[in-house]
Amino acid sequence: MQISAQVARSGPVTRGTRHRAVGFATPTPQGSRTVPADDIEVYAICHREAISPGEAKAFSLFRRHENGEARPFSIFVIRKSAREYVGYVNVCPHNRTWLNISSGGFLTADRARIACSRHRAEFDIESGTCLSGPCEGASLEPLALTIIAGDVCLCGVSLVEDESVREEPDETMEISIHPE
Repeated sequence: MQISAQVARSGPVTRGTRHRAVGFATPTPQGSRTVPADDIEVYAICHREAISPGEAKAFSLFRRHENGEARPFSIFVIRKSAREYVGYVNVCPHNRTWLNISSGGFLTADRARIACSRHRAEFDIESGTCLSGPCEGASLEPLALTIIAGDVCLCGVSLVEDESVREEPDETMEISIHPE
């Protein structure tokens, strides 16, 4: 399930900063629909060459919620080919853990599917649908991506602006514990 955006910009794109979108297409059972640009925010995440074809990369961002609070927002982007990217929220629908929790990777050995390293679930790269494993039939949450001036940009998510968007390391993960 690809979600794409057309973006209007004036001036250079800076990673970690907001830009204005013209509109983006979202999937529906009947096809796709274009969402008006009034409320769309676009953030440059990384340069498109930072992800090699057939590879995936994780990013630690902060999403702004309705109450204004910034919360961690982990995503990953897969570069399917020279010009094709897909992105998902880094959460397995089985029990809401990161997909890359133990091995650091997102793809099966043959790079044909997305893999949950904790539960061995496998997902279709294009649609995010679980094809095998404990959450079979469930789907990953897709992200709208576009390329602007050579940068992979995330669309339609309200992020906290940060000049230093962080790429997650492959083999480690940060854990935050918040007492209730």
